[in-house]
Amino acid sequence: MRIGQGVDAHRFAEEGAGRPLRLCGVEIPDAPGLEGHSDADVALHAVADAILGAAALGDLGALFGTNDERYAGADSAVFLHDAVHRAAQFGLRIGNVDCTLVAQRPRLSAHLPAMRERLAELLGADPAAVSVKATTTDGLGFTGRSEGIACLAVVLLGPVDPAQATAHPTAR
Repeated sequence: MRIGQGVDAHRFAEEGAGRPLRLCGVEIPDAPGLEGHSDADVALHAVADAILGAAALGDLGALFGTNDERYAGADSAVFLHDAVHRAAQFGLRIGNVDCTLVAQRPRLSAHLPAMRERLAELLGADPAAVSVKATTTDGLGFTGRSEGIACLAVVLLGPVDPAQATAHPTAR
């Protein structure tokens, strides 16, 4: 079993920028979007980073840098799928995921079930193994001042079939 953690944060895009807000692959209506090189889905970024960390495979920024134009405006599901695939190459699969969104606005509680279902679908995981929560900081910090959204994620990876595993790059 391997545990990884991921953190991401993005500021809100300027009013009228036309960027939709996507969290866990779900578009949140009537909410300002986030600035970022890709679609700025902080939840998918944090979960992908947690998977990469648990598998000791680096980090999202090193694999999908903001200087790479191929990922300008990209759907962050691409990054998540890549992280899951990389972990699977070394015989690791999702055990469970716990994801906490930190935002003063917009109110996210009504969207949490859809976010959980979509995240589970993107991960190829049982929804019972995926948790998506939201909290505020009671006005403290950049999220409390409604300047952006952050996400913290923890992932547990477990072994698939040992016969499918290949040598891990850090085991050389």
